Amino acid sequence: MVTHNFPETFPAGRPVLDDGSRSLDGAALAARIARLCAVLQTRRAPQAPVAILADNSPEWLAADLATQQLGLTLVPLPLFFTPPQWAHVLQESGASAVLAPPGAPLAAFGFGEALDCGGPLQLYQAAAPSAQPGPAATQKITFTSGTTAAPKGVCLSTAQQWEVARALQQGVAPLRLERHLCLLPFAVLLENIAGPYTAMLSGATTICPPLAEVGLAGASQFDPQRCLDAIARYAAHSIIVLPQMLQALLAALAPGDQRAASLRFIAVGGAKVPARLLAAARARGLPVFEGYGLSECCSVVALNLPGAERAGSVGKPLPHRPVRIAADGEIEVGGALAHYLGQAPATGGWLASGDLGHLDPDGYLYIDGRKKDILITGFGRNVSPEWPEAALMGSGLLAQALVVGDGQPWLAALLVPAAPQVTLAQLQQAVELANRELPDYAQVRRWTLVPPFTPANGLATANGRPRRNAIVQQHAALIASLYDHTEQTA
Repeated sequence: MVTHNFPETFPAGRPVLDDGSRSLDGAALAARIARLCAVLQTRRAPQAPVAILADNSPEWLAADLATQQLGLTLVPLPLFFTPPQWAHVLQESGASAVLAPPGAPLAAFGFGEALDCGGPLQLYQAAAPSAQPGPAATQKITFTSGTTAAPKGVCLSTAQQWEVARALQQGVAPLRLERHLCLLPFAVLLENIAGPYTAMLSGATTICPPLAEVGLAGASQFDPQRCLDAIARYAAHSIIVLPQMLQALLAALAPGDQRAASLRFIAVGGAKVPARLLAAARARGLPVFEGYGLSECCSVVALNLPGAERAGSVGKPLPHRPVRIAADGEIEVGGALAHYLGQAPATGGWLASGDLGHLDPDGYLYIDGRKKDILITGFGRNVSPEWPEAALMGSGLLAQALVVGDGQPWLAALLVPAAPQVTLAQLQQAVELANRELPDYAQVRRWTLVPPFTPANGLATANGRPRRNAIVQQHAALIASLYDHTEQTA
């Protein structure tokens, strides 16, 4: 297993994991893994999948590595999922036990007896567990909310996950990163693999305090001031952020603020990043690099890297991920692919990503939008909504924007201001500024304000990506009101 090399890859005295109050070097981590392995083997169904419901911590990662060592399937339970979603994940995955802190609300799901693991997490066992092992060659089942209320499970092997981490480690090696600060939940695949796994292979310390300490609450509440304080406190070299987090951090950085000065690499992904936002971050000295990924590909597929970056692109595909563009413009990804729970393992071939894009002559990948989200206006113009949305988000005044207009004579938008003090006049100016970048058929003619799209209200995925169908359905009457009179159209 990969884990046995970690003590040798770390410089003497450098912790492997650190949460701000305690740190684990290679020997201490190996001891925690051994203790967790022993407890996992004493449960009633020692070969069945085990779930984990916990905040970020060294213990979360030790449990992840322990299941790899035993050849078990781990099922991360996102803390921002609702109880019915937890119940669905537990039932679908066949988890016989759950690692969670003392007092976790698991009795309602049939998990009562708790085994002491000698650390901050306990192992809660099901009263009548299934002894069925996890899917073949599956170390992790990551559940994503996607576009439906019932989360879908993606089955990943140990080798697939570390293959991505190895490619990323080679890409960032010239930066000599020594400290990675985790800002996203480990239950989100992007942080789990691109963060700690890559750091461990790089000999860098993974700093993983509770998420509240770095400013994240739930899946969509973010305090940039707390985050900047944490970056400065730990002198972090690298972080991974979502676009809305980058926007908030940029807005919070006052002139002369040095709290982010230690950063050498900021990976931005999870959704399309407005070009103006990236340019503004670079102008402020933030080393931002946009990437692109899919859960079926163990997160990262392509990433801009130091010495190999191109504005407007998401970088070159990782070495183990061949990418091609289909005749209709859809991005197709090759290599070892994951599969959905309940389906047969992938046997090769190409994955249709659902995203539209193109490759330039030098191999850089560009994302043009979602294939299924294309709007066809009443005048027959095809518009990817991500295009005007990115222009709107570039103003820095919006937290979220969703463009509608399929079958309509013009496009309209649902807007979420970045802060309560943003005025209607400022929003109108932001729309007008965005429209200057767009042809007439892609301009936003009318807009209205809506509450934030969040995983909690079912209108966003874990990565903050709007769930378009759900939003359009919930705000159907409001959207209809944006087309309740005739406008002069070009």
